[in-house]
Amino acid sequence: MNSKIAAIICTHNRENYLGPAIDSLLQQDCSDYEVLVIDNASTDRTKEIVQERLPNHPNLKYIYESKLGLSVARNTGAKATNAPILAYLDDDAIASKQWLSVLIDAYEKNEKLAIAGGKVTLIWPSGVTQPQWISPELSGNLGYYDLGSEMVFIEQPNLTPRGLNYSIRKTFLEEIGGFDANLGRIGKKLLSNEELYMTELALKNGWQVAYLPNALVEHNVQPERIKPNWHLKRAWWQGISEYYREEVAGITGISQFSRGGERLIRGIYKSLKYIGNPALRFDNIAYAYCQIGYLTSVIKGLLIQEKTH
Repeated sequence: MNSKIAAIICTHNRENYLGPAIDSLLQQDCSDYEVLVIDNASTDRTKEIVQERLPNHPNLKYIYESKLGLSVARNTGAKATNAPILAYLDDDAIASKQWLSVLIDAYEKNEKLAIAGGKVTLIWPSGVTQPQWISPELSGNLGYYDLGSEMVFIEQPNLTPRGLNYSIRKTFLEEIGGFDANLGRIGKKLLSNEELYMTELALKNGWQVAYLPNALVEHNVQPERIKPNWHLKRAWWQGISEYYREEVAGITGISQFSRGGERLIRGIYKSLKYIGNPALRFDNIAYAYCQIGYLTSVIKGLLIQEKTH
């Protein structure tokens, strides 16, 4: 008999966090589920960490995927199960005990639901509190996600559930051909926007996307992410991701210069306007840096088009 839901962890060299993430899935309050760990070309103790748990947990499976890329690993996990619901948890996150049961209930009650995710709170390293220069908006880069205490149907793609606490109906995923391998993290390349693009497709095709506050997940903030340079790097790759998303959607061209240029000027202006507010100042610096990454990709894209014509 097939499981109602497959909980999938796609992991790459996260041995310090992986064990607790897996354990949180093995301790769910529902019974009809399976746990898949997709080892995405790890070179650390990932395999051993999973193998230590296999003898006592028949619903746990280990799968090795040699091609690097989060979207590739997600597709591998989807193909490895017959469960109608796929629930993706990051390898540095901790799922609440009711996580899977909340997701199952939502999908079974709504046949139009294609994508759902829940609230995400942050676990700061021991002895660390949120720095003043990290705004509530910028904390979203660390995974924070809270749309309130009530269920919300998402109508704006930029409010889509976080990838670290993300579920999708398998029939919808198959309908659109899986996760796009050009979007999503690839090793140290912090590409993103795959969830935003999926929500755009879902809404376009008449499906629904939901925020479920009780599908709670906690996310570990890694020490290197409490540094301004990491957020600037993340912003740069966000800009590149936005270009790729537009390329996939077929809306590239010279008009991208005006869009990116306007956003760049706005970011610079606001970073100066709020120079006395550390959080707002850095938030807008990161926003401007994002546009530089975006415009760099636009230029490269136009040059490639010029060479092919």
